[in-house]
Amino acid sequence: MGAAITGMGVVSPAGSTPDTLFETLLAGRSRAELLTGDEFARHPVRIACRVPELPGDVLSAKEARRMDPFARFGVTAAVRALADAGTPVTDPGRAAVVVGNAVGGRVTSDAESLNYAERGPKGVNPLMPLLTMPNAAAALISMRLGWHGPATTIATTCASSADAIGQAMLLLETGRADVVLAGGCEAIISPVTMAAFASLGAVSARNDDPARASRPFDAGRDGFVMGEGAAFVVLERLADARARGARVHGVVAGYGATADAHHLSAPPEDGAGAVAAMTAALADAGLQPADIAHVNAHGTSTPHNDRVEAAALRKVFGGGAVPVTSTKGVTGHLIGAAGALELLATTLAVREGVVPPTANHERTEPGMDLDVVHGAPRAIASGPALSNSFGFGGHNACLVVIPA
Repeated sequence: MGAAITGMGVVSPAGSTPDTLFETLLAGRSRAELLTGDEFARHPVRIACRVPELPGDVLSAKEARRMDPFARFGVTAAVRALADAGTPVTDPGRAAVVVGNAVGGRVTSDAESLNYAERGPKGVNPLMPLLTMPNAAAALISMRLGWHGPATTIATTCASSADAIGQAMLLLETGRADVVLAGGCEAIISPVTMAAFASLGAVSARNDDPARASRPFDAGRDGFVMGEGAAFVVLERLADARARGARVHGVVAGYGATADAHHLSAPPEDGAGAVAAMTAALADAGLQPADIAHVNAHGTSTPHNDRVEAAALRKVFGGGAVPVTSTKGVTGHLIGAAGALELLATTLAVREGVVPPTANHERTEPGMDLDVVHGAPRAIASGPALSNSFGFGGHNACLVVIPA
């Protein structure tokens, strides 16, 4: 059956409209920059992809001050997605919100911890618990819209927003909602978080060349670059969307989710969980591997994860059999919002018939045997595409998009 994508909204380092995002991806322009604040001065890793400016058409200054950045990003992207969809809602009780978020209000949490250390208990904002709770974005979106259907939050780390979109599909398929706003938001570029990821050895340390730091599937990659932002889609049953004359950007036709049950940070060498999730998504869409026109890979630019994903892709599709791209060379890794942002990119690639290049990719690691799109965009025949999201803790979520 599938879920029609009738609205798209985004706030990202690469642009805060779908068209601007896609133009930046097609140009392969990395948005990584040096973090210059005093709070990062002693850090071994000082690069990230930041949202340059929050669009001011959704939230007032007062509203924005009463939200952590992750919620600001989420509410803005969600409201813009609904505006793009037109007017799909007739019964607020049949309208749902599903948000993927891995961490919650980390920026506020770190700031209030500093306030406590400097000023004691009375220095802490009494609203801190409400600003930092992971479900804040889902709650604020539902309140903003007056929607009374389910408003839920999915936390499967880097697979969170892909799982949110998959769960939204299930709400439509089981008749529990008629319209769902689904996506993700994340803002964790904070001194404490950056220090932790640097100590973990997960992020690139190319402070002298931020724009070339994220290099998915490249032989010289040394870690991911942190990103932030939000992306949302409005999903409806295809028949409902067509009945109201809605513009349909694409159709989410398949969803597969698995758990590695292996390790908190590292996937198993054979990529079995990723293989199972991709296979399940294809089966859910009623497709075979040969039907897929391209894959938007998770492609984080970390040595181990890229190698395992490449092995999984070979098992599903065969060596070099399908064009593969990763957006993270441009946007960085948006963690809980990554899956939704990449679903937007996948949908736009399917709609426009062109795959963005993998930024900074120069030489595929020997043995990967992948057809990595790089150097320039590549025209493709119209057809289904697969978007992969794999998270810390072994969470795997894959979505299939087909043309409208």
